[in-house]
Amino acid sequence: MPDARHDDTYLTSPPLTDKMPGGIPYIVGNEAAERFSFYGMRAILYVFMTEHLLNSAGGAAHFDAATATEWQHWFAFGVYFLPMAGAILADWLWGKYKTILWLSLMYCVGHAVLAFVDLPQLTGVAPKWLLAVALVCLSIGAGGIKPCVSAHVGDQFGKLNQHLLPRVYQWFYFAINVGAAVSMVLTPRLLEWFGPPVAFGVPGVLMALATFVFWLGRNKFVHVPPTGDRIFSEIVSPAGRRAIANLLPLYFFVIMFFAMFEQTQSTWIEQAKYMDRIVHLPILGEFEFIPAELQAINSIFVLMMIPPFTLVIYPFWGRFTEVTPLKKVGVGLLVTAASFVVCAMVQQRIDPWTGPNRCLQLGLSLLPVNVGGAVEGLLGAEQAPSIWWQVLAYLILTAGEVLVSITVLEFSYTQAPKTLKSFIMGLFLFAIALGNMVIAVAAGKISELEKAGVKILSGANYFWTFSVAMLIATLAFVVWSQFYRGATYIQGDDGPSAADLAEADADATAAN
Repeated sequence: MPDARHDDTYLTSPPLTDKMPGGIPYIVGNEAAERFSFYGMRAILYVFMTEHLLNSAGGAAHFDAATATEWQHWFAFGVYFLPMAGAILADWLWGKYKTILWLSLMYCVGHAVLAFVDLPQLTGVAPKWLLAVALVCLSIGAGGIKPCVSAHVGDQFGKLNQHLLPRVYQWFYFAINVGAAVSMVLTPRLLEWFGPPVAFGVPGVLMALATFVFWLGRNKFVHVPPTGDRIFSEIVSPAGRRAIANLLPLYFFVIMFFAMFEQTQSTWIEQAKYMDRIVHLPILGEFEFIPAELQAINSIFVLMMIPPFTLVIYPFWGRFTEVTPLKKVGVGLLVTAASFVVCAMVQQRIDPWTGPNRCLQLGLSLLPVNVGGAVEGLLGAEQAPSIWWQVLAYLILTAGEVLVSITVLEFSYTQAPKTLKSFIMGLFLFAIALGNMVIAVAAGKISELEKAGVKILSGANYFWTFSVAMLIATLAFVVWSQFYRGATYIQGDDGPSAADLAEADADATAAN
């Protein structure tokens, strides 16, 4: 098959080669820099709003914890709501390359605005409103390119080199997690050492670099043209309607998972502020964690956990029963509930220190450990819980992520017809958006409920409420999963496998 070109400039189909596509280094480099920029910015956003935000006069105008949580998760809602729009734009009008490039420029604008939010003396604009503009631009950029980048990777491969695709996706996934982990450690330190303009500016520079690297690869990429109106007919086709109807209930159940998982960027940071964050490490000696940088532990744990789950846990589990994707999800939901139980128990120890005793706690935390402990003993107060408890919660939550998030992502791909892979990925990301909406709405109700004397979302009760909600969702999911009958669409085949059709026919016969 000869190399096809679009507008006499770019390849529109993969060349006949068994070698690695020339555009892959540009894609992986772009992804590492983009993920650094996104996770670095997101890691410090909550802390910035609660500890650094100013007013027009340059005075402190910090958000309280509930307001910052609302803003944090409405922003995340936008990031995960807009991938559907990005997928449709790419498949319908622009193609993946132009969608990624143009929306990356919007992404860069958002970073640039964010770097100037806390400089009202230069901008003359109220920081709160400039922050809103920055987050809208970032939502459009980060959300719009999200469903296109991974699909753009697959577009680079043809029949002769498709065996290299799993290796590339491993590089791709490694780049994501390394970029995320490094940024979530470095950016909170930049905020502490140099302040918001530098801390937000560095991720902005990395995003500009990511966009430039992507542009450099334009002559190396395969540019698959948009399909036009065909996408809409595919969505309403029998196969499309069936896949969507099968997967929507699954996404409904995992909304609660993401409503808990996404809180590592807000309520978990707030909890860490009141914990003993000084630890003693074998090589580094005494080390103090910054609350926001603990988010990096999740990325580190993901990289550590995938091999044991793949090579040990799943094979061992398979000795007793068939390990299906839906069974993995059910167990993962239960495990996720356990992570919030740990948080609830920690919060029960923290609650006596908040409110009237908050100043006392903060004062004691500034004293040497032995002096602070002695004062606590004289006052009859308990020492703040160790940050290792939150590390344990991260360990449990990451196990839930491996079981739920990664499994649902893979399962969604196999259950989607070939022509609707990107659209189904957009639906999956929409579930993450709704999870963030649940958090934002809950945060907005805290003050109102407390005024009414209802403490269901106050203190430790907040984490207990989410734990119970997850247990209820898990039970409902287990019941629903017994009735799931989907169809697996294999790559290169336009329909479900023969085994799936036979099973569906058998189920229909039994039902009649």
